[in-house]
Amino acid sequence: MKNYIRILFAAAFVLMVSGLSAQKLGHVDFAKLFQQMPGQDTIQTKYKQYADGLKKQLEVMQTEWETKISDYQANAAGMSAIIKQTKEKELQDLQGRIEAFQQSAQQDLQMKESELTQPLIERAKKAIQDVAKENNYQYIFNSAEGLLLYSPASEDVMPLVKKKLGIKE
Repeated sequence: MKNYIRILFAAAFVLMVSGLSAQKLGHVDFAKLFQQMPGQDTIQTKYKQYADGLKKQLEVMQTEWETKISDYQANAAGMSAIIKQTKEKELQDLQGRIEAFQQSAQQDLQMKESELTQPLIERAKKAIQDVAKENNYQYIFNSAEGLLLYSPASEDVMPLVKKKLGIKE
C-alpha cells in the first residue's frame, strides 16, 4: 500500500512538473524595441519643434523682463515713489508669469511626449500580444525591467490571498 501511494504521488508530481514546463515563456527588451521602431525620427522631430516653440516664447518673456529691469535700474533714481512701486509690481508680475509659464511648459512637454509616443507603444504591445498568441507563449516579460508584458486571461486570486492573510473586506 505504501508503494502504491508513493507511485501515485510520483506520478502526480511528474504530471504537475510536465504541465508547468509546457508553458512557454519569452522575453523582450521593450525599451530597445521601442527605440528601434520606425517612426522614432518623426516623433523626435515633432517633439523638438514643439519644445523649440515653447523655448522661443520663454526667451521673448525673459527678454521683456530684462529690458524692463534695465529700464527700471537706469531710471529708478528719478522716479517718484508711486511710479517706482508700480514698476516693481510690474516686474514681480512678469517674473511670476515667467515662472508659471516654465512650469506649465514642463507639464505640456510631458503631455506632448506621451501623445506622440503612445501610438508607437500601443503598436509594440499589440505586436507582442500577436507574437505570443501565434507562437503559443503563455508569458512574455520585459527583460530590461522584469515586468510582465503579456499573459493569458487568468483568475484574480486576490480574495484567496486576502483570506489567507486574514484580511476582511
